[in-house]
Amino acid sequence: MINNSITFVILRLAIGTSMFCHGIVRVVKLPKFSAWMVEKFVNSMLPKALVTPFSYALPIIELVIGVLLLIGLFTRVALIVGGFTMVALIFGSGMIEDWGALPSQMIHTFFFAVLLSYLNYNSYSVDNALKR
Repeated sequence: MINNSITFVILRLAIGTSMFCHGIVRVVKLPKFSAWMVEKFVNSMLPKALVTPFSYALPIIELVIGVLLLIGLFTRVALIVGGFTMVALIFGSGMIEDWGALPSQMIHTFFFAVLLSYLNYNSYSVDNALKR
């Protein structure tokens, strides 16, 4: 059992760190990131009215998910939101035919799904401390 809990925390910290880093580097340059993303989708079927708000929300969502996973707070919700965020990113990559982004996005999705499946091993977390 102890190995399962340690394995869980290692994976949770890994995906949490990835999401945190994705979010923090984009939040500090949010207008620039948004302009870059909107430009990538200019020839896609997705309207600018949808891409623009998503481009501003995405870094904040990534950052919040990362922080929550790093400390292990609201872990279940963070994993669910993270998984659906990845589904949205996979959809977006498909809309602009950015097939090179898919492997990384699929790996992130796999992490979220596996961790959600083994949530009962989330022993080293704020969530677990609050249950006591």
